[in-house]
Amino acid sequence: MKTRVLIWCLICFGASGSSSLYAQAFSFRGQAAAWANVNPGNDLPLWMGGRYIPQANLDLDLGEGRITGFEASANISGSAAMTLFDSLNTEGQLKAYRAWARYATNQLEFRVGLQKINFGSASLLRPLMWFDQVDPRDPLQLTDGVWGMLGRYYFLNNANIWLWGLYGNIGPKTWETGPTTEKKPEYGGRLQLPLSRGEMAFSFHHRKADQHFWGLCPPSEPCIGLPAFITNIPENRYGFDVKMDVVVGLWLEASWINKRQAAGMFTNQQMAVLGADYTLGIGNGLHLLAEQLVLSLDREAFAFENTNHITAGSVSYPLGLFDNISGMFFYDWTGKHLYSFAHWQRQFNRMSLFLMAFWNPEVFQLPQQTEQSGLFAGRGFQVMLVYNH
Repeated sequence: MKTRVLIWCLICFGASGSSSLYAQAFSFRGQAAAWANVNPGNDLPLWMGGRYIPQANLDLDLGEGRITGFEASANISGSAAMTLFDSLNTEGQLKAYRAWARYATNQLEFRVGLQKINFGSASLLRPLMWFDQVDPRDPLQLTDGVWGMLGRYYFLNNANIWLWGLYGNIGPKTWETGPTTEKKPEYGGRLQLPLSRGEMAFSFHHRKADQHFWGLCPPSEPCIGLPAFITNIPENRYGFDVKMDVVVGLWLEASWINKRQAAGMFTNQQMAVLGADYTLGIGNGLHLLAEQLVLSLDREAFAFENTNHITAGSVSYPLGLFDNISGMFFYDWTGKHLYSFAHWQRQFNRMSLFLMAFWNPEVFQLPQQTEQSGLFAGRGFQVMLVYNH
């Protein structure tokens, strides 16, 4: 319903805004993708699918550096999983992808609607992935948006402040152990400050959360004395990130999620990532990146009694103007699981071709639990063709 109302407003405003008082710019674009995934270890070893994301934008120049604009886009997808000459499963969906309106000046931007909100310094393992699920392996970098309002003000010294409020978002996001309580608003903000060789930022978010317990607590930390379900738990998140360019790129990103009432081992969640990257002067430039994550769930803050460590790295090399090869790995030190990916990209005029191979555990448990994560369990490869117009 929210999407239909916002799209209707976009059309009405565009029709009524034909007056010569404002300079208008309307654009329509789209991205179509088709893919095939082969995984011999799956019950259904062959998956094929397609996706189309149409996007309409309308920008109105109000003069004196003021702009108002609208964006509406949809995510239309379908897939089929099969065993040749045996079984076939199909599915499809149509959902809103973005639907927002904005007002902006030279130093201020205010946006309301279904939008993408992401920030932080890390690349592969992101403690501040609070509102998105961008997968570093995904060449399209797709993620569902959140319903809310976002305001950003940019100071003349390159500092900036963000304020947001969210409402009506269903389901837990990447690092959440439970969903937001229904019909409860969320709010928060972020302050980014420039440094001589980089930048640093502080972030905060508050919400009311629901938490299931049974079936989630490990034997080492049983849910003794807790009900099966608690609702309306006040939760605060505190984030810090810094990125510096000192010969190599260095960054630190950390998050503390604190529930304001007893929730067993889910009362406190601490995460921190330390990362670095560097481009070696070999051939066209060999880019190396590494990150180390520590994650802990504890009754007491910063006790670090139930920890998990993940190491991640990537390497990429441009073969020329139109070809690029890259590799990526994740190692879960607690589960002793190695996840590895390699892909080649060929860029044409409006089209891109991707070929990716993967060798992973049969149960895929990396943080980015996107809708296609299960496709990369086990061993196999994927071919994807993307067309932008």
